[in-house]
Amino acid sequence: MLKKCLRDQWSVDDLDWSLTPRRLSRDDEISIVQYFTDMASIERLAKALFVEQAKRAHDPLLKEILESFIEDEERHAVVAERLAKHYDRHQYREYETNPHLLRFAPCFIAAIQQVSAEVANAYITTGEILLDVALLRSLSDFVDDAMCDGAMEFIDRDESRHIAVDFYMLEYYCSDQYRQHLTEAPRKTLIARGKQLKTFVSMLYHSGPFARDVFFGPMDMCDPSGKRMLQAFKRIQLVAAKPSVARRPITRFFRVIQVLFNHPILGRLFGRLLARVIGLDPRVLPELYTQAEERRASSMSFDDFAKEILAIKFASS
Repeated sequence: MLKKCLRDQWSVDDLDWSLTPRRLSRDDEISIVQYFTDMASIERLAKALFVEQAKRAHDPLLKEILESFIEDEERHAVVAERLAKHYDRHQYREYETNPHLLRFAPCFIAAIQQVSAEVANAYITTGEILLDVALLRSLSDFVDDAMCDGAMEFIDRDESRHIAVDFYMLEYYCSDQYRQHLTEAPRKTLIARGKQLKTFVSMLYHSGPFARDVFFGPMDMCDPSGKRMLQAFKRIQLVAAKPSVARRPITRFFRVIQVLFNHPILGRLFGRLLARVIGLDPRVLPELYTQAEERRASSMSFDDFAKEILAIKFASS
């Protein structure tokens, strides 16, 4: 993996920025430029996650791999900024990062710095699946332009490495080795745990408006059928249903919310509130898989899971 990380580096200037964008309607141009403006900040959030993971990595090879991912995400952010300028042909208005994203970002970074490494990895893995399987491909189809296609091809190559390592780390956090590490680690003070909880709750509070404006809104624009969005969340649910993953505290927390949401009475009374608590659209909270799919997923290795997700991504390209 480290050899791939070093071999497959590329430069923003490897893209042909002289290409002329296709004609876009006023509304489409505004939406596309705004999305790429927001995408730059999303990529830097991913960068912050990998910065935190690299700090906690004890294996020198893993640390070097994660440091290469930090470079990848910064490059993706710069590409997004360049794409925003590239498609801003008519300068209909000034573009700024979505305010909900701006409010969410510092809470998210603070939470990731304080929560356990496995929680950080859970958010990384989920975000990469959503980005790869759903958002980037749908956006590329919507823009339908050679410049965007070329950029997404380079970004996709990087994200494939990220997903492979995300699942490698997920397997580690579900292992007996990691559980042993937790038992040997010094317990946090009550004050530290209280601060940790407060930061996590603050992040959850801001995650709903952030997800609505920066993920679900653009997905509704780029993929009105919702096919890719549901496909991505189905894979996330199947990963979470694997017995070793389902036992982890962060998975149990989200699973309790999902079960309550799908309860015939409690769901009707508190469904929207429950969806707001974890910052997700109600459409993705029902169980999206069959029992046969769950049994199959439970028997799959983490490596096979990563390969299957990558196969879905490239099949939808």
